[in-house]
Amino acid sequence: MTMTSFATAGGRRSPLPRPMAAAFRLLAGVSLAVAVIACGPLALAAQPAEAPQDAEGLPAVPPCPDGTPEELMAFVQQLQQPQGRPKTREEMMQYFGKVAAVSLEAADKILAQSQPGDETAVAGSRMKLESLMMLSQLGDENAEKDLVAYANSLTDSPNPELANEARRIGLLVAARRVMNTGGKGGAELLQSIKGMLEANPDDAQTAQLAMQVASAFENMPGGADLSKQAYAMLATSLAKSSDERLQQMAAKFDGVLRRLDLPGNPIEITGTLLSGEAFDQASLEGQVVLVDFWATWCGPCIAELPNVLAQYKKYHARGFEVIGISLDEDKQALVDFVEERKIPWPILFEKSEGSGWNHPMATKYGISGIPTVILVGRDGRVVSLDVRGEKLGQALDKLFAE
Repeated sequence: MTMTSFATAGGRRSPLPRPMAAAFRLLAGVSLAVAVIACGPLALAAQPAEAPQDAEGLPAVPPCPDGTPEELMAFVQQLQQPQGRPKTREEMMQYFGKVAAVSLEAADKILAQSQPGDETAVAGSRMKLESLMMLSQLGDENAEKDLVAYANSLTDSPNPELANEARRIGLLVAARRVMNTGGKGGAELLQSIKGMLEANPDDAQTAQLAMQVASAFENMPGGADLSKQAYAMLATSLAKSSDERLQQMAAKFDGVLRRLDLPGNPIEITGTLLSGEAFDQASLEGQVVLVDFWATWCGPCIAELPNVLAQYKKYHARGFEVIGISLDEDKQALVDFVEERKIPWPILFEKSEGSGWNHPMATKYGISGIPTVILVGRDGRVVSLDVRGEKLGQALDKLFAE
């Protein structure tokens, strides 16, 4: 995703203030190296394929020279624009491992010539942090240890922004460990994030890191309780912010918590059909229902459509219904799509006031990514929040067998 939004592997995400990109991609399971390549000081620009190569056939990375801080910064800047580019992902990782190692050496030379707290030292510290972060994500265990130690040494920096960046990096490393261990240490991680937000409720980058952590817990097996804790903490902390965007996010977390509490409880479905008529939930009484939040512009939603259609054809006559809740903004485009694809189930649509994410049902249940599907049993109580792909068929087979 581009613009002011974030994404996970689960599908399209709702618009948010500009994210701390490295954090989001790390927790979404995408290599941190790619994140730094995309938006950090080690960014790789598109360049001609012909270029000086090393013994491994990769674009050559020259050794770190001696020089003034300004000369060293210019040297690292040149590394961002090699006269060529790796041809595969593996080659790209190898190349940027070499770039990170040389940049780390340059950062140490810059810091050796700087006074703590001055602009040159801050720039060198950032370069060192990002170089260590790159090496750590590429599997260098010593680099991760060095990263944690160096980040901890900067938390008392006279430069407040650098100190906060160092604290966030500590949280990033902790978050990666928590996710890799199935949630172990998650409560302690949330307390650390809470402390940062309580110290500065306007800290948008830490808030968005916390949101990504909450989302990662939500999608992690057995992570529901940690996810609820994370969203509840965010709702409380961000409500104290003077940043209007963060206040709006805090209000949405009530909906997220409402959705996470749905399993075993009834769901309320209201809205307007494409025909303009009010939807009557009583029409679903006694049926198994899939509530599908989607949009015509959402690639993963369209990819899931054949699966839902197949299950609809298999079980509709036995009492299975689908209710599509569209987050589209263009009603005619939606109508055309439904007619073209011959979608047989009811679709709810509301005229957007700002964006499709403001659909009342999306707000009510804190929908921040689509497709989001909710399976409801014949008794009107939610059976599952996780029935995409083959899980839908498995759940329906079980329900109709019963």
